[in-house]
Amino acid sequence: MKDFKFRFQGENLFLHPFKSLYWERPEILLIADLHLGKAAHFRKSGIPIPESIHDPDLQRIDYLIEQYRPKRILILGDLFHSAINNSWKYFREFCRDRVPVRPELVLGNHDILDTKNYDFLELYQDTLTVDPFVFSHKPLENSTSLDGYNICGHIHPAVRLSGIAKQSVRVECFYFGVNHGILPAFGNFTGNAKITKRHQEDRVFAVTNQKIIPLF
Repeated sequence: MKDFKFRFQGENLFLHPFKSLYWERPEILLIADLHLGKAAHFRKSGIPIPESIHDPDLQRIDYLIEQYRPKRILILGDLFHSAINNSWKYFREFCRDRVPVRPELVLGNHDILDTKNYDFLELYQDTLTVDPFVFSHKPLENSTSLDGYNICGHIHPAVRLSGIAKQSVRVECFYFGVNHGILPAFGNFTGNAKITKRHQEDRVFAVTNQKIIPLF
């Protein structure tokens, strides 16, 4: 499994098939939209989704920490999906036992727990700026190059790939537009939304199980 080195805004970014971004210079690992606890949320509604569906998410975080040894781990929102449940307890224990740095969270629209439950995380209400980037959960509507390039989550971007026999498949992707870089949803139990290239200079990278594929 191989990451893809992407030179952007004068910085080395490494896009990984595990749907993470590693920014080399400050050694920051970025992920977005884990939606932990979503399985329990569905079970409360009578839909029998097993809790183990979230296990691969923590295993992939563990792998990425081993690979990159980041100095900072930044989560771009929607870490947890709903009301407190056992998934939150498991994640706290995982961070205590396996994560060597204090994780940081830019709060997303699903991060609705009482503040006391986030005591093991460094929290940012809306944005975090680390020049030349501005990190947020949702794309910033009025983002400009003067503020810094906005990297975010929330959208769960995907793109449709078509073959010569007219077969097609929708795969998740990294999307770098004029004003926003959008990460795919890290969580194993999330949906995705088709995204369309808007400008000639936009860059899209498809995510497969084994590699990152530059598309356009």
